[in-house]
Amino acid sequence: MAQLKITLKRSVTHRLPKQRKIVKALGLGRVNSTVVKPDNESIRGALFQIAHLIEVEQVKD
Repeated sequence: MAQLKITLKRSVTHRLPKQRKIVKALGLGRVNSTVVKPDNESIRGALFQIAHLIEVEQVKD
């Protein structure tokens, strides 16, 4: 299964509370923090909600 490397590129201050919760649930804390998550529908849905705050790359297994 493919993996996604997710990097927070913009601050979550002054964002909607829902967006802040999504960022925290993904495990992103500060700007330029990075996590690797599996590529599935639930993760993709969360990423769509905060697409303007993040950068996503596909990681080869």
